[in-house]
Amino acid sequence: MDPSPPLSAVDEKAVLRPAYRKARAAHVAGLPEGLRALVLNRPPAPIAAMIPEGATIGLYHPTGTEAPATGWARWFAEHGRGIALPWFAARDAAMEFRTWDNPWDEEQLAPGPWHALQPPEGDGPVVPEVVVVPLLAFTAAGHRLGQGGGHYDRWLAAHPRVPAIGLAWDCQIAEGLPLEPHDRPLVAVVTPTRIYEGQP
Repeated sequence: MDPSPPLSAVDEKAVLRPAYRKARAAHVAGLPEGLRALVLNRPPAPIAAMIPEGATIGLYHPTGTEAPATGWARWFAEHGRGIALPWFAARDAAMEFRTWDNPWDEEQLAPGPWHALQPPEGDGPVVPEVVVVPLLAFTAAGHRLGQGGGHYDRWLAAHPRVPAIGLAWDCQIAEGLPLEPHDRPLVAVVTPTRIYEGQP
């Protein structure tokens, strides 16, 4: 009999993250440079229909090998939606969203406390009608493995009516993921080849 106790969901996630980071990096490194510029450059029609004209969508500025969200930001801005990005006042501060007025101008962004590019403080926080989240892995049912900081988990818990959509590379799908009570399923996950419908 194996005397070691089973891993908790927290520990399982910690074990999985480096493997998924490595797999994602290898996948992106194998893509032709021209293809990288073309994938995920606009949202699929069912996703665009979720964000009505005049609404604000929360996106992220990709870091490292995260699935690119900049094309979506520009498409939504061209089609009458507002764009907001995560914003942190400090490392120990809660995540907020702040308006990104011009997604063609990345010079107005600056590294935040976690080194991701974020907008200026502006007029204060906004609450997007929909948020698009980065991830390390996902399941077809919409469960997500994040980086481990819990920033999106806490923001979504504070805004339970705001649906969340994942953006990912195809290689990031997992058959199953460890779950904790606070883990909230995504309503959809979009990859370069398909849409996975999660849980409303």
